[in-house]
Amino acid sequence: MKKEQFMRWFKAALLRALRTLAQTAAASIGAAALLSQVSWVEVISASALAALLSLLMSVGGLPELKEGD
Repeated sequence: MKKEQFMRWFKAALLRALRTLAQTAAASIGAAALLSQVSWVEVISASALAALLSLLMSVGGLPELKEGD
């Protein structure tokens, strides 16, 4: 894989991971009845894990990138 191709893949994978992180955080925060009941350690932990898993899943390919990119 050329450096240009890797950078395109990395940017797309990172953007996907950040979106996943934000969605997981929003869902985790929304699960609490009150903002004071939010377990911030759990929100950060779940969000970070989701972002890491997203990056790992991106190794298999990203639909955002065309075949051969």
